[in-house]
Parts: sequence; structure tokens; C-alpha cells
Amino acid sequence: MKSKFIALTVIMSIFLTSCDAVDDLLSFSISNEASIKIKSSSPINLPSEIITPEVTTNSSAEFENNKTKASLVKDVKIRSLKLTIADPSDKTFTFLKSVHLYISTNNSDEIELAYQDNINVTTNTIDLICTDKKLDQYIKADSYKIRTQVTLKETLTKDVTVKANMKFRVTADPF
Repeated sequence: MKSKFIALTVIMSIFLTSCDAVDDLLSFSISNEASIKIKSSSPINLPSEIITPEVTTNSSAEFENNKTKASLVKDVKIRSLKLTIADPSDKTFTFLKSVHLYISTNNSDEIELAYQDNINVTTNTIDLICTDKKLDQYIKADSYKIRTQVTLKETLTKDVTVKANMKFRVTADPF
């Protein structure tokens, strides 16, 4: 009886490990970038909305490059979202109290993508905390919208342009 239990445990662990290995073989990354302009007229300590232009996805080409197609994609999640100040180049994120990014398409509801609260950095880049939401329908779409909500803790004397670099992990079925 004890040997059957040990054999069953070994078989189950091999099965679970092999499923993870197969998922790793069928996974790849897609990167996209959006530009966010924070206006100098934004109020302090009050959330303000910033709508970015639609982000055109290159997912069809990415799927093809990774020998799959949209119909086989089973799981897309964001793995990293880094904000970098592009202009003015000497500005740091000391002016920012919090930031929340949301994603939507014409056919899908808006969901939160990533965020950071109580920002206390003196650099021109920050990594946001990514949500664990399924993003399949957003990345499979031809384009999506990013809405940004920022709360400032100091007055801006000029507009600040921020680049949002997003990396998504895509897992597809083999057939």
C-alpha cells in the first residue's frame, strides 16, 4: 500500500511538472508602448484622468512569429509595466503621488492593468504593480485604449510626457 502511494505521488508530480514545462514551451512575450502626457494644469491631491491615443497591437504578427494564432491563445497576463519620463529629461517622479492604468477595447469592459500608490521615488522610472487579470480579449484585439488616473503631490510647471512600457506573457494551446 505504501509503495502504491509513493508511486502515485511520483506520477502526479511528474505530470504537474510536465504541464508547467509544456506551458513554458508554448509561452512567449509581447511588448507594447504608450505615451502619457500629464498636463501642468492637473490639480494637486485630486485624481485626474488622462486618455491616451489607441494603442495598435501587433499581436497578429507576434502570434505568427511564435507559430500560433489568436484562436489558440488561452492566457495573456501583464508581467511588467514600467513608466519612464521622456520629457523633460531631467524630471523625476517626485511630483507623483499615485498612478493607476486601465485597459479597454470597443468590445470589452475597462479593467485595471497596473498601479502604484504612495510613490516616493527620486528617479525618472518606476515599476508599477501589475494586476493578475486575464487580458486575452484585449491583446487579441486590433487596438486597445489605456486610461491613466494620476494624483499629483506637487504643481507641475510644464507638461510631463511619460512612456509606459508594457510586457505581456502569452500562452497558447498547441492545436
